Amino acid sequence: MVTTTPISGAPRLRANLGLRLAAIGAHRWRVVDAAGLIVGHIDEFRTARGIRYRALRYHAGSRAFRELGAFWSLDDAVDCLRYAR
Repeated sequence: MVTTTPISGAPRLRANLGLRLAAIGAHRWRVVDAAGLIVGHIDEFRTARGIRYRALRYHAGSRAFRELGAFWSLDDAVDCLRYAR
């Protein structure tokens, strides 16, 4: 059996902005607001220069995720989703 673990362990946000992360995979989290609505998704991935976080939002019309940006900080990726609402 093959298991995977997140690259950087359990993610923690720097401040409680009414958002929480729900793990949906080894390297992916769903960003959920206080009302339980999905704000977007965060992917964690490794590059030659370190760990990055990709902010994604689902686009119903195309039935696909659209990348909003890649960030060096988890908090920056979450802020991108929060401000792009």
